[in-house]
Amino acid sequence: MQRNNFSWPVRVYYEDTDAGGIVYYANYLKYFERARTEWLRALGVEQDIWLANKVAFVVTEVQMKNTRPAKFNELLTVSSEISTLKRASLSFKQEIHNAALQVVCAAEIKIACVDPEQLKARSIPAEITEVLSRVR
Repeated sequence: MQRNNFSWPVRVYYEDTDAGGIVYYANYLKYFERARTEWLRALGVEQDIWLANKVAFVVTEVQMKNTRPAKFNELLTVSSEISTLKRASLSFKQEIHNAALQVVCAAEIKIACVDPEQLKARSIPAEITEVLSRVR
């Protein structure tokens, strides 16, 4: 894993595609989510443990641009990097590349830290902020 850059492979399954065999656009959001989750896991941040301690992360904004189609059975790579880290939120710049290293989809995704019971913003715990600051 490089500093502030993480890559995760994703295979396009039949269920990910529309009638034309092209990835349905909303599934790119799933690929982005999986990559962020796996990056956190690789850093030792297990979201289920934090959720049990009233710490959750929710997507608050997405800006996404699809630039070329991905098709059934393609192997894609999702890259992720932290673009901003604040007290109670962070943003990721993410891209999906095909085997030819062409950008298929790019997004800027903003995430807020919340108390899942009250659904109110809260500070990102220091343990998580320290880990994320090391890879920024």
